[in-house]
Amino acid sequence: MATPFSFELVSPEKQLVTGEALDVTVPGTEGYFQVLANHAPLMSTIKPGVVEVTMSDNSSHKYVVFGGFADVSPAGCTILAESATHVDDLNRAELERRIQEAREDINDAKDEHAKMRAEDYLHQLTTLQGAILPA
Repeated sequence: MATPFSFELVSPEKQLVTGEALDVTVPGTEGYFQVLANHAPLMSTIKPGVVEVTMSDNSSHKYVVFGGFADVSPAGCTILAESATHVDDLNRAELERRIQEAREDINDAKDEHAKMRAEDYLHQLTTLQGAILPA
């Protein structure tokens, strides 16, 4: 049986999860990674995506996050999300609004670097939209 570890998912609005987890999958900017008990220390930025967590009672939950940081240590994992919501509570209109804003940011970009960042964010959002919302 897997060893439980401390897990927290926090956004500026609220604390979404606090408890003992068996595993957590995080959408890191360099790719998704899995956290288990006694994980090596790691600090990572996260991109828009889905955090999947299996709690110590074997219940599974998915949360949509829009950026932030993950702090992992042998004792646990804390995710500080810019914005987060349970996947069942995701508002299609809110995601579409974020996509429209990203498109506008591409058009309004002052330089090539800003345009590339906006295009990357738009790609992440549309990938997320395709992964969690039915057409």
